Amino acid sequence: MEPFLTSCCRTVKAGLDQARPQVHVVLGNEACDVDSMVSALVYAYFLHKTVGGETVHIPLLNIRQSDLVLRSDNVFLLNQTGLSPDLLVFRDQMDLPALQRAGRLRLTLVDHNVLPSSDRDLEGVVVEVVDHHLQERDPSTCSVTVETVGSCCTLVAERVLQKAPDILDQQLAHLLYAAVLLDCVNMAPAAGKVTPKDSQVAAALEMRFPGLPQRGALFQALQKAKFDVSGLNTQQMLLKDMKAVSGSLSLVISVLYVPLEDFLRPPDVEDELTAFCRQLSLDLLVLMTISFTDTQQPVRELAVFSHSATCRDQLSQHLEQAQNPALNLSPLSSPHPHITAYHQGNMLASRKKVLPLIKDFLREEDGGGDMEEDSRVPPTPMNSLVDGCPLDGGLPGISAQALQEKFCKMADRPDL
Repeated sequence: MEPFLTSCCRTVKAGLDQARPQVHVVLGNEACDVDSMVSALVYAYFLHKTVGGETVHIPLLNIRQSDLVLRSDNVFLLNQTGLSPDLLVFRDQMDLPALQRAGRLRLTLVDHNVLPSSDRDLEGVVVEVVDHHLQERDPSTCSVTVETVGSCCTLVAERVLQKAPDILDQQLAHLLYAAVLLDCVNMAPAAGKVTPKDSQVAAALEMRFPGLPQRGALFQALQKAKFDVSGLNTQQMLLKDMKAVSGSLSLVISVLYVPLEDFLRPPDVEDELTAFCRQLSLDLLVLMTISFTDTQQPVRELAVFSHSATCRDQLSQHLEQAQNPALNLSPLSSPHPHITAYHQGNMLASRKKVLPLIKDFLREEDGGGDMEEDSRVPPTPMNSLVDGCPLDGGLPGISAQALQEKFCKMADRPDL
């Protein structure tokens, strides 16, 4: 894998105008979670090994290079398998429209089957799709493999095992195995994600490579890495799990995986929040935190930041008075004058539940106008504690193990 990725990077850095005539890009989705990343890497390698010819096959991560740090589980898996992030190719390093205009681009989509509106002009060069989400693509447009299994890497691994098993080594097997375990929630039937094909592929990888990490240990390590924000600065923490919505006011909801007190402790945090809002032209910033006590009891907190006292007070009052659902907010002291902070008594109210309340507020401000969700950053990777959180299932006092087995109810996510 390393020589292949090194060659890809060298080709991109040297300028694709100096490359071979055709460039075949394997493109993951905009969330760029572990499943999407590994699907792109392994499937591009598979094509490189099996198709031959003069075409250059390049796995392309569909995020900016600077955003990889936000995918802490991706970085963890790369390090665990001995792959340097420096060997990856990112969306801001390739000009796909220019290659298309030159008639040199072919595109395979993995872990999604339709292009977002921003890439719709590339539709004409899509030659293949390998995906596990609901099929939205007309199968007559290209070669389409869509099965609603738990992980796209299940389909990629199946293809490799059937067509080119000799290219599999411990490293590739580890990548595929990790992605399947993570998306299938450690193969736990109670999570409702794993299918018989996922189980068959995982078992096949285990049989061929008995040195793979133990299932539970690998899953636990990946889950821990997913919510690790220890290496992130304030801006990165805000960007890691962010959703933007706008009307006449522009607002962002960022989910944080630390206690609110810890996040607000630095004396310059208001300055950093101010800079963040100015950079994105925001009127309001809502912080939602999820953390756990020493006994693994969930704690939710919420804060509203704005330099406009009117905006801040009006949104805070709206959330305090909300009934569907009631958030059961209890005021917390805040050392910062432009931040209103709360303990959130309703443990079941994830961002998916709070977002409609905020849209209602913005709609009232606009006199009933339509609200628009926008994507300031790529979609949040799946299996987060944000949308369709395991706490949505009404599980007070749930154990950490049970939480991990329930990281799956994400049906309303646009990137799934």
